[in-house]
Amino acid sequence: MTKGRMEAFSDGVLAIIITIMVLEIKVPHTAELSALKSLIPVLLSYILSFIYIGIYWNNHHHMLHATTRINGGILWANLHLLFWLSLVPFVTGWMGENHFASITMVFYGIVLLMAGIAYVILQNLIIAKNGKESTLSRAVGNDWKGKISPVLYVLGIASAFIHEALSGMFYVVVAIIWLIPDKRIEKVVED
Repeated sequence: MTKGRMEAFSDGVLAIIITIMVLEIKVPHTAELSALKSLIPVLLSYILSFIYIGIYWNNHHHMLHATTRINGGILWANLHLLFWLSLVPFVTGWMGENHFASITMVFYGIVLLMAGIAYVILQNLIIAKNGKESTLSRAVGNDWKGKISPVLYVLGIASAFIHEALSGMFYVVVAIIWLIPDKRIEKVVED
């Protein structure tokens, strides 16, 4: 079984997710700049979600680049990840349309948390299939980003009940952590 088909399918699903998100942004019916004011929450939620999908696409690509063998369990784990990511357009739209209301921030965080967990499951299954000395296993190392992210998501979910901005801050911090270039896989592949 080769990884090429799984990667191509995943790329297609992620492209569709981004397309759905952008199609959910409704164009103002007037050409006045003031008409954009009501779209600010929608645009901000879109930007954050676009960044998250981009982070997953980038890391998924690097993970599969470091993978030599896959199996049926890995295919199902990949579908599990794609399922949670496919919910991002829904929670993004809900959050933006409702100006970051507390309950929408909770569900946004739950989807992000579940996608993060699904990613770790996929990563661990790939490592198990490819061995503890595989490129991916060596590159992941102690995976501090993967360990801190769920904690920050849970804090974001819990803080949504206190203040929505605090919740959003946790989600933005996780995105920033993952946006900082991580050369672990590239470095191990080059060695």
